[in-house]
Amino acid sequence: MTQASEQTGADAPAQTLPWAERADDALRRLDADADVGLTSVEAAKRLERHGPNELVESTGPGAVARLLAQFVDPLVLLLLAAIVVSMFAWWSDGAGGLPVEAIVIAAIIVANAIIGFWQEGRAIDAVAALRRLSAPRCTIVRDGIATPMLTRHVVPGDIAVLAEGDAVGFDGRLVEAASLEVVEAALTGESLPVRKHTSALDRDTAVADRSNSVFSGTAIARGRGRALVTATGTDTEVGHIADLVGAAVQARTPLQRQIDRLGRVLGLGVVIIAALLVIAIAVSSTIDSADDVVDALLVAVSLAVAAVPEGLPAILTVVLALGVQRMARRNAIVKRLLSVETLGSASVICTDKTGTLTRNEMTVVRLATASGVSRLSGVGYEPFGELSMTKSPESPFVPNVVRSEVEMLLVAAAGANDATLQVTSADDWSVSGDPTEIALLVAAAKLGADQLRSDRYRRMDEIPFDAERRLMTTLDEDSWSGSPDHREAADTIGRYLQWTKGAPDALIQRCTGERRNGRVEPLTELRLIELADVIDSFADDGLRTLAMAYRSRADVPVPFDETSEHDLVLLGVVAIADPPRTEVADVIADANRAGIRVVMLTGDHPRTASAIAGSLAIAGSDHCVVTGSAVAESSEAELGELVTETQVFARVAPEHKLRIVEAFQRQGHVVAMTGDGVNDAPALRKADIGVAMGLNGTDVARDAADLILADDDFATIVRAVREGREIFDDIRKFLRYLLASNTGEVLVMIVGVLAAGVLGLADAGEGLAVPLLATQILWINLLTDSALALALGVDPSVDDVMRERPRRLDDPIIDRAMWVTVMLVGSVTAIVGLVALDLELSGGLLGGDGDLTTARTMLFTTVVLAQIFNAFNARSDRISAFVQPFGNRLLLAAAALTVALQVAVVHLAPLNRAFDTTALDVSRWLVCVGLASLVLVADELRKLVVRSRTPHPSGASGHGA
Repeated sequence: MTQASEQTGADAPAQTLPWAERADDALRRLDADADVGLTSVEAAKRLERHGPNELVESTGPGAVARLLAQFVDPLVLLLLAAIVVSMFAWWSDGAGGLPVEAIVIAAIIVANAIIGFWQEGRAIDAVAALRRLSAPRCTIVRDGIATPMLTRHVVPGDIAVLAEGDAVGFDGRLVEAASLEVVEAALTGESLPVRKHTSALDRDTAVADRSNSVFSGTAIARGRGRALVTATGTDTEVGHIADLVGAAVQARTPLQRQIDRLGRVLGLGVVIIAALLVIAIAVSSTIDSADDVVDALLVAVSLAVAAVPEGLPAILTVVLALGVQRMARRNAIVKRLLSVETLGSASVICTDKTGTLTRNEMTVVRLATASGVSRLSGVGYEPFGELSMTKSPESPFVPNVVRSEVEMLLVAAAGANDATLQVTSADDWSVSGDPTEIALLVAAAKLGADQLRSDRYRRMDEIPFDAERRLMTTLDEDSWSGSPDHREAADTIGRYLQWTKGAPDALIQRCTGERRNGRVEPLTELRLIELADVIDSFADDGLRTLAMAYRSRADVPVPFDETSEHDLVLLGVVAIADPPRTEVADVIADANRAGIRVVMLTGDHPRTASAIAGSLAIAGSDHCVVTGSAVAESSEAELGELVTETQVFARVAPEHKLRIVEAFQRQGHVVAMTGDGVNDAPALRKADIGVAMGLNGTDVARDAADLILADDDFATIVRAVREGREIFDDIRKFLRYLLASNTGEVLVMIVGVLAAGVLGLADAGEGLAVPLLATQILWINLLTDSALALALGVDPSVDDVMRERPRRLDDPIIDRAMWVTVMLVGSVTAIVGLVALDLELSGGLLGGDGDLTTARTMLFTTVVLAQIFNAFNARSDRISAFVQPFGNRLLLAAAALTVALQVAVVHLAPLNRAFDTTALDVSRWLVCVGLASLVLVADELRKLVVRSRTPHPSGASGHGA
């Protein structure tokens, strides 16, 4: 029985029920301190005692089971049956010598199994590494310091710091809660956020009503708080239903469905081909004994195995996993391997501005108060700078009055703020929190306003920022004990001060007055026009604007909620510079060339959005900016027209993002959407590719997304799209190679058997009239489906994938152009192989005079070498193989290994007997190489025709002609 279930027992003592205890009692019971937390030493002991904070997940089959699974593939079972038949024939003949054929087939089965086992293990390791990269994190107080850490390291007794957007990964008893609301739909089914508090509850309170607790699997919707961790891992409430979570089955992607369909088609095809081949052998050969029957069946089974690229699923997984790891090294963490398919097809990127298109180095540079506009020097988050005042033409210029107004403005900026700034020395400081709030706090620190706020005011309550209101409000208690004159001069009539910050258009309409020179004056229509002009001038310069206001209160309002945000006194407006990232303009140009439309969605002022969009060339000089309100008021048809014509949306709320995504999707676009907040989660889930911010995004957004940006950089999105396209291109490469190679083997056997009389096989007088034996077919298949295919799966891009249009998700992975290539290369492989046979074998068309063993060895070797040339062909469907011929060192190594193995099969006596081969002299080797190279020549001619028809990749329909 788990801890959680024990706690709910009727006879359980009260002290074991965290929700029924006072917060102080719960802290004492778990020997915890709400301010200091656990020590690192104590936490390590508890981690050892309780184990990692994670649910028990199915680890999948072990290594032994995975190795054994390699032998239960239907094609492998066919080969095992072939071994049994071969052994029976050997025993029927008197069991003389070794059963060489059975031994060779068994060795090839084992080799295939080992390769498959290694590829599957590589994929499992890669996926596990990816899971570690995207592992959930939380903030825990250890040794008195709030420290981000992996959720799996949390132990009972830890103190967790909770903030808006955090995903909760444990059960906990709240010890502090400020306007804290938690989304518990995943656990309780309650769709609305639940308001939390710290008071004790009755012992029999149901889970859904435990409003003083937080639970694993939930998310913080608003506010902040601290929780004492009371249960982790399988002891949590969600641990009771963990089995239900594991039962969910994800829908298969278009790529998976196409690969499955290809496997079924090939499987059916090879059964038909194998049956026809047996019939053809029976017609063209003289069947004199049981051995001949066995040999015919072995050849048919071997061809069936060779015709199906059984290594395809493993190679596909390895290619995706390795590609995703490359993305992670470039700060793009893909949470699901098969999301890569969708990522490479993105045709629209809807991106936020702040921190994604811009540097996210927020700096307050201008401040507008009633008496004028001031400038504040300093760069980034360094808390050093000077105030310089600009004379206002509308009012007398009094420097000390302006400074007083600015200081009060910055006191409010530090008050309605959750960021932290710690200065330990003149050259040592640290900041944490939202970048915008950090910028405000740093600005306050430059003039000492942050210290005034912390010395004088103590936070009592808060109304967290909300994307719909676009406001944040805090309530402070004024603890000033100085002279009454100073108190009056600071205009703090009343014991409590309410600070509100937010978007100027949202906040100013809630203000009835403005603070000027220590007095409150009414906000007139003329003054509102003046303020609008100042805000517009800031926005025209690409500056982000925030307004600050306050309200003095004699008592704490009840309730303290959104209804308290009225009758405010305006303190002024701050303008924040966030310069565009220098590389973004070039990246946007690359995206446009790739057929990807970049759309900017921001909550900023329309003029600010327009200025940034213009500087980054997101839109033309005559572009229009559509506001969120216009999106909300538009019908589906009207919104469809808006998204077609617009690339800049301003004052956008999360619900507007969702509608914009849906509008693009109705037009057939594959949409990548960025987001960082709790309210962005619906749009992230709705988008084809949800992109969450790794640095400044919330846990909820990261959980909803498919891609996490570790650096919050727009360039990383486009790099990820490029990587996605290159991975998909690599998948097409090894598919093109495998299908062409296998087609060549099938055609060699079918044409060779049907033309046995013409080629001289029927008159060779040595068993069945077949061009290749079963062991030789299996050997070719072993070489084809292993090193060469895997090397193509990680091939550096030869084509400029960012010059092609985005592919549609329903586009076939094997299109007409690929089938043309497959049939051409397969046909040429069969022709040159049979020519090599006929050149050597007597009785054929080309006048050879050699024996069957030598002729088969030449055919065997020619087909193997043709596969190597085909691998270099397959690097591109249109670019010459002589472009960057040494760009893939792994492919060069795989080719060298293949040649070395084939030389061994041809020239080592033990392998001669196993594969029925004989040594070839230099001249015959040269003939084999020359004939095999015609595969390269033929495909080069095809590529030349393709390039002449479509001279520019951007003009090609997807992946070539």
